[in-house]
Order: sequence, then structure tokens, then C-alpha cells
Amino acid sequence: MTDKYAVIGHPIKHSKSPFIHAEFARQCQQDIEYTAIEVPLDALASSLQQLRDVLKLKGINITVPFKEQAWELADNLSDRARRAGAINTLIFEQDGTMSGDNTDGIGLCRDLENHDIVLKDKRILLIGAGGAARGVISPLMAYQPAELFIANRTASKANNLAELFSDLGEVQGGGLTDVDGHFDVIINATAASLHGEIPDLPTSIFTNQSCCYDMMYADTDTAFIEWAKKQNVSKTVDGLGMLVEQAAEAFYLWRKVRPDTHSVMQKLRDNM
Repeated sequence: MTDKYAVIGHPIKHSKSPFIHAEFARQCQQDIEYTAIEVPLDALASSLQQLRDVLKLKGINITVPFKEQAWELADNLSDRARRAGAINTLIFEQDGTMSGDNTDGIGLCRDLENHDIVLKDKRILLIGAGGAARGVISPLMAYQPAELFIANRTASKANNLAELFSDLGEVQGGGLTDVDGHFDVIINATAASLHGEIPDLPTSIFTNQSCCYDMMYADTDTAFIEWAKKQNVSKTVDGLGMLVEQAAEAFYLWRKVRPDTHSVMQKLRDNM
């Protein structure tokens, strides 16, 4: 019997997840069906119940704007999900409970590895203090960087996040004007660059050895990637690989099979 999965969000039409999971299923010979379902903004709890009990789904991925709300509704949370304060993957267990996980951070870190970007003993700048930033801090700190500085327009949000994760190592937070010195790895966790905006940060954060990563992706370079390239950094990477890697981790949680991500990334790039 075909097992059913879906990605939910609002809006959801643009999602590449059905293509990605169809590729994983074909590659790993898994009999699954994966669709995109738009859920009403004010009906997440009842929608989850319907997906589980009526449509008989085995699990779902969750995207904007439901990640934090789904976190509150899950019966069980993985350690990384508990720290992230948000989930992007749900498993509908046989006993009727919902287990939540967050694969965004591991997706980011695996893609950084794909591009040979080293984190150990490096200074990392994380731009943004929203859900996307919070979800990746714990996985990033597992690589033992020298320092992680969270920079945000509202300094208090960055400071709160830094305090929340201070037990993991050297985590600092502050406003954009508090950023000091240059960084080895600079990660943009805001969606601003999709609107053509770049963070109000000094170009002194860059050196020609810096690696810059934008969690967002588009058909052409994002504004952040364009800006980084102008500073002659050593490497720029967009978030398409993170999307595929977090999906692969979710697929593994559901199916206990680990797909090859590189061929799927290449197909996505070719179709962009």
C-alpha cells in the first residue's frame, strides 16, 4: 500500500518539496505519494487531525508560517526540535500521537559540508534572530566554532537567543551596529535579500577568506549573495542545498533510508 506524506504551508504552491521527495522515492524505491497542501491560517490543529485521521497520512513537512505553532501541538519532540522552538517535520505515530522534529539545522550543516565550509574554531556571524536562525544554532554549535555572533535589527531578540544557547559555547548577540571585526563564515537567516535588501552591516565583516551562505535561494543570485561577491569573498552559497538536505533528513526519519542529495540538487538547478 502506498504511504502518503505532504508538505503544508500558506502559501504552498511554490514548494519544491513534492519534486524532491518524488526523486528520493524513485531513487530509494519507496512506495510513497507526496503532495503540497495549503492549510488555512487559523485552522492548524484541526487540519493536522484531518491529515492524520481522515487522509491517513504517515507524516508531513511544515513550512511558513506554521513551524512554531506545530511545535506547540506536537505530543513528542526530539532534542533538536525542543531547542529550536519550531518543527518542520511531523511523524504520525501508530498510537495516534504526533512526534515533531526539526531538520533545518542539520540540513544547513550538511550543505556547508557539501561546500567544504569548515566551522570548527571559526568565527560565525548569523544574521537574523527569527525562527530560521533559532533552528540552526544548536547544530552549528555542535561543530565547536570559536564564536557564534547573532546580529539582528532588534538587538534584544538576538541577545535573548544568545542567552538561550549560551550553554553550548561562545554565543553572543547584539544589534547590527554591535558587530565587530571580520568573520570566517557569514550566514544570512533572514528573507530580506529576496526583497532586494541587504543587512545594514559594515563591509569589514568580510575578508577574502570569508564564506557566505544565504538560507534563501532564487533563480538568480539573491541580494545578499550579490553583495558578498562584490566583497571578493572566497565562497558564496545559496540555500537550495539546505532545502534538499533538510528534506533528506525528514525522508530518513520517515523511511529509514538515506537518499543521495547531490543528483536531486543538480536536477533542481537545471530546472531553475
